Amino acid sequence: MLHGRADPAQDGVADYTRRLVEALRDAGTEVLDVPVDPGPRGAWRAVREVRGADVDVVHLQFAPSAFGFSGWPGLLVADGVGSLPLVTTVHEYGWWSWAPRLPGTIWAPLERRRLLDRETGRLVPRSAAVVTTNAEHEAALRDRFPAARRHRLPIPPNVTVVPGTDRAATRARWSLPDDAEVVAFFGFVHPVKGVRYLVDALAELAADHPRLRLLVLGGFTSLALPADEAAAFRDELTAHVEAAGMTDRVVITGHVPAEEVSAALSAADLAALPFTAGATTKSGALLATLDHGLPTIVTRRPDQEPDGELVDGKTVVVAPAVRDAGVLVTALRRLLDDRELAAAVAAGGRELLAGRDWDTLAARHRDVYAEVGR
Repeated sequence: MLHGRADPAQDGVADYTRRLVEALRDAGTEVLDVPVDPGPRGAWRAVREVRGADVDVVHLQFAPSAFGFSGWPGLLVADGVGSLPLVTTVHEYGWWSWAPRLPGTIWAPLERRRLLDRETGRLVPRSAAVVTTNAEHEAALRDRFPAARRHRLPIPPNVTVVPGTDRAATRARWSLPDDAEVVAFFGFVHPVKGVRYLVDALAELAADHPRLRLLVLGGFTSLALPADEAAAFRDELTAHVEAAGMTDRVVITGHVPAEEVSAALSAADLAALPFTAGATTKSGALLATLDHGLPTIVTRRPDQEPDGELVDGKTVVVAPAVRDAGVLVTALRRLLDDRELAAAVAAGGRELLAGRDWDTLAARHRDVYAEVGR
C-alpha cells in the first residue's frame, strides 16, 4: 500500500488509508505499508522497497496534496513496479494537472491512447484497475479513459458512532444549554469550508430562535493548511464570530479525539456543511454526520451537476449556492421549523450508509486484488 507521508490526524486521505490497511489486515491480507515522500527520490525509494518485497499487488492511494503536488509518483511508481498488477485509488480527480502549462488539447490525445494522464501521470493508464470513491470522480475518469477498469468503492464515515452518549453531560462539556438547538459543523476548519457564512446565517436566525447554538468541531491545522496559516485563520474566524455578535452562541472546539466527536455529534440536533466547493459523498465528515442521525444541510455549486447519490430529494437539505448566508438561512429554517422533515432527512441519510463500513470496504478491495492478480 503506497501513499503520501501525512499525519492521519491532519489529512483525510491519510486517515482513510490507515483505516483501510487495518481493515485489510483484520480480514487476513498481509499489507506492506509504504509511505512515499514527494519528489523523485521518494518515489524511487518506494519502488525499491516494493521490488525487494514479496507482494502480489501494488495499490497506490493518489491525492495530489499527499505528494506535495509532485508528478514523480505518477511517472516513476507506475512503471517502476514492473510486471506487478497496479491498482490506483484517485481521491481527487478532474481538476489538477502536474504540468499545468500544457493545454487540454495536448493532453486529450495522450489520454485517448492511454499514454499519460494530466493528473496521475502514468498511474491511471498503467493501472490494472482504478478505484474511485464517488460518482463525480468516476464520471471524470470515464470521460477521459473509457476503457479503464473502474471500481467505485464508496468510503465509510470517518468517525465511528459511540453508543450510549450522555447528551446532557456532553452539552455541559461544551457549555451548551440543555435546551439549546445545536447546529454542528464537523471537519477541518478551513476558509473553503464556509463556516463564516454559517455564523452569519445563525446570527440572522437568532431573533426567531434564541436557543440556537453553533458547535464547530474540528482542527484547523492540516496538510492543506499549515500551522501558521491555521492559527491566522482561527484568529480571523474568532474575530468574525465576535463581529457578528455570536460569541456566546458559537463554540469552537479545535481538534478533539474521535470519541469526543461522536459524543458531540450525538448531542447535536442538526448539521450544516456549507463547503464552498459543494459537498459530495467523498466527504467522510459528511458521512459521519449522517451516520449519527443528524439531518444535514450541504451546499451545491450551481455550475456543477448534483451528486446523484447525495442529492436525491431525501438524504440532505441542499442550499443551491455557496458563499451565501441567505441560502443557509432558508435551509436552516426549514429543518428547525419542521420536525417531520428533519426526521425524514435524518432517516434518508442513514439509508445512504447501508454497506458503507470498513469490513465491507476491505472485502471489496480483496475482490479487486484477486481480479487483477488473475
